[in-house]
Amino acid sequence: MSAINVALAGNPNTGKSTIFNALTGARQHIGNWPGVTVDKKVGQLIKGNKQVNIVDLPGTYSLSAYSLEERIVKDYLVDEKPDLVVNVVDASNIERNLYLTVQLLELGVPTLITLNMMDEAKSKGYEFDIEVLSQQLGTPVISSVATSKDGLQQLINSLDSSTVKQSKEVGSPLLAEHIKQVAALRKSGKDSELVEEEIIESRYLFINNVLEKALVAKEGVQSWNDKLDNFVTNRILGLPIFIAIMYLLFQATFAWVGQPISDLLDEFVSTNLTDWASGALIAIGAADWLQSLVIDGIIAGVGSVVVFVPLIFTLFFLISFLDGTGYMARVAFIMDRAMNRIGLSGKAFLPMLIGFGCTVPAIMGARALDTERDRRIAVLIAPFMSCGARLPVYALFAALFFPGRESVVVLSLYLLGIAMAILMGLVFKSTYFKGEAEPFLMELPPYRIPTMKTVLLQTWEKGKAFLIKAGTIIFSMSVLIWLLSSYNFSGPAEMQDSLLAAIGGVIAPLFAFHGFGSWQSGVAVLTGILAKEAVVSTLGVLYGVAEVAEEAVAAATQMKASIGATFTSLSAYAFMVFTLLYTPCMAVLGTIKKELGSWKWTLFAAAYTFALAWIVSLLIYQGGLLLGFGG
Repeated sequence: MSAINVALAGNPNTGKSTIFNALTGARQHIGNWPGVTVDKKVGQLIKGNKQVNIVDLPGTYSLSAYSLEERIVKDYLVDEKPDLVVNVVDASNIERNLYLTVQLLELGVPTLITLNMMDEAKSKGYEFDIEVLSQQLGTPVISSVATSKDGLQQLINSLDSSTVKQSKEVGSPLLAEHIKQVAALRKSGKDSELVEEEIIESRYLFINNVLEKALVAKEGVQSWNDKLDNFVTNRILGLPIFIAIMYLLFQATFAWVGQPISDLLDEFVSTNLTDWASGALIAIGAADWLQSLVIDGIIAGVGSVVVFVPLIFTLFFLISFLDGTGYMARVAFIMDRAMNRIGLSGKAFLPMLIGFGCTVPAIMGARALDTERDRRIAVLIAPFMSCGARLPVYALFAALFFPGRESVVVLSLYLLGIAMAILMGLVFKSTYFKGEAEPFLMELPPYRIPTMKTVLLQTWEKGKAFLIKAGTIIFSMSVLIWLLSSYNFSGPAEMQDSLLAAIGGVIAPLFAFHGFGSWQSGVAVLTGILAKEAVVSTLGVLYGVAEVAEEAVAAATQMKASIGATFTSLSAYAFMVFTLLYTPCMAVLGTIKKELGSWKWTLFAAAYTFALAWIVSLLIYQGGLLLGFGG
């Protein structure tokens, strides 16, 4: 089967991922670019007896090779030499998007331009002569609306060798003159910065000349995007609107969708699965220790985490949907003023938003910031953003101690994480990293209704890591916790006399004044450093062990009853706050080491987050007691 290699290139938020998903469907996989931990999306499209290999390049505004994304795209185009580059251009913001197009044409790579978001361009009053645009740029141009798949078939039909040939042959006198001028500037011997400025001016002059012939813009048209932005990003209303949206998001997760499904799964795991496994093990004459391992260790540990999968996927789905609408970019704009107070721009809030899913990509996302100072501050405060791995802890304790108020409680934790990130950023700005914030320039994507396929794929990519952890790390931790809780150096032992109780007993005094000074809580805190989901699986093993094995009492039900007898509402909230703020998991610490290149900063991040969590949770518990909230 013959093959053609195609690269998708374009600015961020141009619909590139939507087109990639539509072209490749299930025939795609995610990896990393060689030498860097940035996602590399590769897929295939089958056309008869031909295979089209498609690479979705990172979104970038130029090929200047200043940022990591720019270097990746430029190196790929120069070194790999794809047969065709499909340049996805946002038609509603065409002047800015064509800057990357001009650079692609300067490189001489075979290029096909997809003028996407034509519906949004029309709503802004833009009209294009596609044929003239193609003639002026000297390369084929097709129009599309990726969300409704308009123009998608024309794009598929164009992914062949004839388009490659056409893109090489069309040519444009205007483009040829521009390329000649750029070459002359590079050979002029002038100062390099001055040459670069003149080249940039030449590119925009070329773009203006192209649009003068190919674009008709209707003056005075204010799109509904602009009208909505006037409301959503309002100086006074912007932040309350953000908080209200987050509340609705958690309400959907805990009251309307996620929790009801989670309850059904909990009932299945804690009753049906436990009874079936117990009966099967007894039927085959399994040894008592094996029955305990499966029921009290694996099912109690892994099962206590798995029951929260519906909540995790519901939250990721809603966040992906919000991101697809273009609203999350507005949040960075809204937060710009608060971020400026800590010496960062609103741009630094974007990787923090990623942290709502997972802290690891949030820390890697800090690479996009302009200065090393900004990057270091962003890396050190990113762990305070509440990742999906903490959600099972919140869900468990909120359901037990705050029934009917889960959404408010969890929202308060997310907002507390943001507040602590800003506070510590202010501290760092005044101590280690003094300096002024960089100017915040950001191109807001248009509002749109995201395609369900794209949202579901993003949800799966985010949620898959949680499932993998449940099947590997959490499984291993559950077995280890069961082993340590069932034995000591003399052999089999009661839990209170086990090795695990001894380990927890060493840690417990640290939290004697926090309301959760039991050895079980101490062990959960320790395992949470390996993976935050392990907090729930550890509690599942420790509080879910059946006292009377033959009764086959549901492990999860026992766990909830035992936790309810050990914690109060106040100490439960203090424990959730500690879980929110304390030392990030090993995967995050490893990423900090890789990004900052120093064990000193990694150990500092581990230590200062633990100390801060210890102080804040202590203040909440003791302050609550003084105010009479000890129940």
